[in-house]
Amino acid sequence: MKLFVAGHKGMVGSALVRRFSADRNVELVLRSRAELDLTDQSAVGKFFATEKPDVAVIGAARVGGIHANNTYPAEFAYDNLFIAANCIHGAWRAGVKRVLFLGSSCIYPKHAPQPMPEDCLLTGPLEPTNEAYAIAKIAGLKLCQYYRRQYGVLYHSAMPTNLYGPGDNYHAQNSHVLPALIRRFHEAKEAGLPEVVAWGTGSPRREFMHVDDLADACAFLLKLEGPPDWINVGTGSDVTIRQLTEVVAETVGYRGRIAWDASKPDGTPRKLMDTSKLTALGWKARIGLHEGVRRTYESFLREMSAGTLRT
Repeated sequence: MKLFVAGHKGMVGSALVRRFSADRNVELVLRSRAELDLTDQSAVGKFFATEKPDVAVIGAARVGGIHANNTYPAEFAYDNLFIAANCIHGAWRAGVKRVLFLGSSCIYPKHAPQPMPEDCLLTGPLEPTNEAYAIAKIAGLKLCQYYRRQYGVLYHSAMPTNLYGPGDNYHAQNSHVLPALIRRFHEAKEAGLPEVVAWGTGSPRREFMHVDDLADACAFLLKLEGPPDWINVGTGSDVTIRQLTEVVAETVGYRGRIAWDASKPDGTPRKLMDTSKLTALGWKARIGLHEGVRRTYESFLREMSAGTLRT
């Protein structure tokens, strides 16, 4: 199988490369952002026409935390819409028979039932702080559904929960909550700071999944003959942001005080995926939060030592 992984240098893409590199039956096709601009329709079309992969996994995206999503909605909407449209349409024009598009749990309404089932999509308003990103991901999901319905191609989507792991982005302002906490507590420990300030009240509940579990789920889904148009991928359990913060502080070895800045936004009150469909098909996440955070902090230290940390 000739497999194109879009976004292979990102956290998700690199996990997919790790997973499929171990499969002798898979020939990976990879392009960096410098080699292929996925927002350029012409370039993407030429790439697919030339390489003609059997399968494409679209893991490329402009991503970030609450601050980044809220500050740069135009870029988040534009880049992610064009990545989705160009890759899906380009794959179809080149005769690619199977596409797996990766979305996000933020596609579901802000006040969706908890846990969130797949059929709650488009039943209510989105969380305003990441609406632009969510709309782009919904568009990609729907494109796959429409191409599958109209042309009979096996284009389907996976909606992962909050991801973390090796290769994450540790930018001081634009990163997601878990890598932001790892960096903050590590720097506070190194500097001997007596206090670390965390955003919000700590009360929202979030689900976190190690990115290697997502890669394994993708491999599982690609073996199914008739997967759903889209399916949730998560752990089936969640924690409060306060609990997460304490796990990260303990893992890093920070012994100071944690102060909560309630003036900062909390975002959606709760985001837990209903993973019953995927569980019924035979797949479950295997990496627990404590183990996953430990592995991620070890990777953070290695990447920082090697000068490859994404900041």
